[in-house]
Amino acid sequence: MRYFISILALMVLVPSCQYETVQMDEFEVHGIDVSHYQAQINWDTIADQHVAFGFVKATEGATHVDTLFCRNWSEMERVGIKRGAYHFFRPQTSPVSQAQNFIQQVQMKDGDLPPVLDVEVKGDVSKRRLVDAVRTWMIIVESRYDIKPILYTNVKFYNRYLAGHFDDYPVWIARYNTREPRLAGGRQWDFWQYGNKGLINGIDGYVDFNVFQGNLLELEDFCKPPAQVYSYAD
Repeated sequence: MRYFISILALMVLVPSCQYETVQMDEFEVHGIDVSHYQAQINWDTIADQHVAFGFVKATEGATHVDTLFCRNWSEMERVGIKRGAYHFFRPQTSPVSQAQNFIQQVQMKDGDLPPVLDVEVKGDVSKRRLVDAVRTWMIIVESRYDIKPILYTNVKFYNRYLAGHFDDYPVWIARYNTREPRLAGGRQWDFWQYGNKGLINGIDGYVDFNVFQGNLLELEDFCKPPAQVYSYAD
């Protein structure tokens, strides 16, 4: 009997993992994140569906560049979607080389979202070395673009390795659930990736769904501001 119940429970749980991500209408500002895995995206169609922002993979490690980054980056600007670029971090690779890889590929403009560092794996490094490497990347990139980068990770990884070390940087948290992320120390999230099985016209297959903690005006304030121009009276 116990064996039968276990099988039945498994039958119930497996299909639940395949459920489509339902858009959270209680939030005002919605977005997606993409990479070459989404193949050719029809950005005109995406823009017609109240997608306010999008993050796109640019680079990974010291040398890798996403094959569709340039196309996605320019298309998002053309259709008027707030765009942000992210780098997938490899802890055992020089953070300086990784920052240089990102900087060489990403040309930011006024009104773009801050750069993003995607930290999901620890590799064979200590927690201290991981934190130091992440901080090095963030400092270099912040210096180059004159805006604080966003730190992306999932709830468990943040709470275990990163909590308390990057409180002065915005955070984008992955938690595939209908309940909001709960971060160590009561930290509030800025962006929330709440599902990875979203369906939207313009993309064949699944895409990650995200929300911003705020309204459209606050999203605008979150973006890279125009450079200050000073004038001096005689």
